[in-house]
Amino acid sequence: MAIVMICFAVGISTSSNASADQITLRSLTLQAGVTDGGSKPGGVVNHLFAFTLPSTGNTNVGSIQFLYCTTAAGLCTTPGGLVTTSATLGTQSGATGFTIVNTTNGAPYISRTSASVTANTAVTYQLMGVTNPTTTNQTFYVRISSFASIDTTGGATDTGNVAASTASQIVLTGTMPESLVFCTGATVGLTGGVPDCATATSGAISFNQLFSPTDTATATSQMAASTNAGSGYNVTVNGPTLTSGSNTVSGMNASTTGIRGTSQFGLNLRANTTATSTPLVGIEVAPSPNGTNYRGQSITGYNGVDNFKFTTGDSVANSANGGAGGSDAQIFTISYIVNVPGSQPAGTYTTTLTYICTPTF
Repeated sequence: MAIVMICFAVGISTSSNASADQITLRSLTLQAGVTDGGSKPGGVVNHLFAFTLPSTGNTNVGSIQFLYCTTAAGLCTTPGGLVTTSATLGTQSGATGFTIVNTTNGAPYISRTSASVTANTAVTYQLMGVTNPTTTNQTFYVRISSFASIDTTGGATDTGNVAASTASQIVLTGTMPESLVFCTGATVGLTGGVPDCATATSGAISFNQLFSPTDTATATSQMAASTNAGSGYNVTVNGPTLTSGSNTVSGMNASTTGIRGTSQFGLNLRANTTATSTPLVGIEVAPSPNGTNYRGQSITGYNGVDNFKFTTGDSVANSANGGAGGSDAQIFTISYIVNVPGSQPAGTYTTTLTYICTPTF
């Protein structure tokens, strides 16, 4: 008799499952929570279910259960560490009007006044604040069942499983050290549109013409600078004026225009375009300072168009545009001029200039 009763009970269960149709196009997406990644083991995250129901039209749906198990079939064991009793219902679409019932851990369901659903209705339901299973790289399953009742009683109308997995979080660590990139040369080029000190050419530079009392000789060099120093950088020029033996060309101790026929050696960091007595020489700093990530600029004494100066030890540029601070790489073009009187002694005039860039961290 006992055997007959057991067989009868199994027969009822089999009949109930057989009558349930398959939920289609089903998925579970583990979404990031407030602070945790969606698949983080033990993370408090959101679970977004998407599927299509029912298989036949105008079937009443009053509740949908989400049963979390370690296996897809058979006895359901709740995954270790899973917590659904704090879950709330987020977005819902397709068939709506549900509220969540989360009193049984691992078996939350959503409930509403039973209403018919058109066949093949795509639905989504978001369970927010679910604590993932705590085992790393663990696959778990959620058995989804729809019911006509509002409390998951009675036989399931449609059923289907979805799978998801926790995953090891990949933690990447890198260090940005204190940085200064600075170089000088005849020219500094670009790589991928960015100033690149690896392209700097030789610093051996000749003036464009012989010195003459009736014309101004010019030359240019370039430098590039970038730093992440919190107080930015400062660039100084250091060295003597042009010299040939005991003879010199006078350094321009005050910022002024060039005057042909006088003894003058000076420089600036601008594009010189307006003075009739000065050749068109120089290029503006590039990219232009914007007060945010490009802060490099020429400074007083060396930032006047068609005005030149040279005093060793002077600051010629800094990264203070918009306030002192770090700056992405920019290229400065330094323009040099020489004027001489007719009595300037003959000779080869040279100077060695050293530009020093000092960051303050």
